[in-house]
Amino acid sequence: MGALLALVAPLPYKALDPRLLQSLNHQPVAWDLIMAENVPETDPAIVSRESEPLLGQPGDVTQRGERIAPNLITGIRSVERLEHHDADEAIGTATLAQLAIWIWAIFVWVNLLSDPIMLFTFHPILAITALLLQIQAALALQPTATPTQKHLGTRVHYWINLSSVLLFLAAFTVIEVNKGSHPHFVSTHGILGLLTVIFVVLQASFGVVQYFLPEVLLGSVDKGKRLYKYHRWTGYLGLVAFAIPAAVKGTQQWLDPPTWTFVVGVLAIVLGVGSRIKKHKLGL
Repeated sequence: MGALLALVAPLPYKALDPRLLQSLNHQPVAWDLIMAENVPETDPAIVSRESEPLLGQPGDVTQRGERIAPNLITGIRSVERLEHHDADEAIGTATLAQLAIWIWAIFVWVNLLSDPIMLFTFHPILAITALLLQIQAALALQPTATPTQKHLGTRVHYWINLSSVLLFLAAFTVIEVNKGSHPHFVSTHGILGLLTVIFVVLQASFGVVQYFLPEVLLGSVDKGKRLYKYHRWTGYLGLVAFAIPAAVKGTQQWLDPPTWTFVVGVLAIVLGVGSRIKKHKLGL
């Protein structure tokens, strides 16, 4: 029986007559099982795992269509509503992060611009704007799924992050010039600020190398792709460990708002961004 199957295996499925082979040993032939390995099949478990965010169900944070803009507000459960064009219910967990960072940024802008403008004024304004752009860059890319979406999303992510890095560098330059001969990097905010600038420059450079220059600097595109998860890990950790704490300490020094506002704001940003992270993209 095995030898006969080896002979007829190359034949098209419909060209085989099960009754003929059944007569050889009077046993039913499980043709569906025999031919199953030749039938392509998508494993739902793989699709489910790849679309599952840290919080929520598989598919909750998956981009629909080619537009990137909705990624900035969608989140858990909301993409299903977007698919049915229910704009009133299309608000997702990203909105938590958006509300927090925009309120924070506007608070800084309004308070500092209401005072006489001096060189120092531009430092916090540039820094909080840079942080705001960091959040936008992450939110824009997270829900992308198809190759076309990822291609466009990565470029949007790149340009927003490039703007953010330039603003961080400008904020750093302003404060260094403003300090003049005074001691540098002695406060918690100053140290965190320096670490933030170093980190975002290295992180952005890492992203450019692995995505745009993998063959030139890493040897192959596949080697670049294997580093994606490390870029994501370091990006999220850097946001929480350096950028946000530096902004918190700076705002406390300049404007001294109530502590609870920072607690609520930071939690909203972390939850809004963190809940949409797809586990498989971190290698989990």
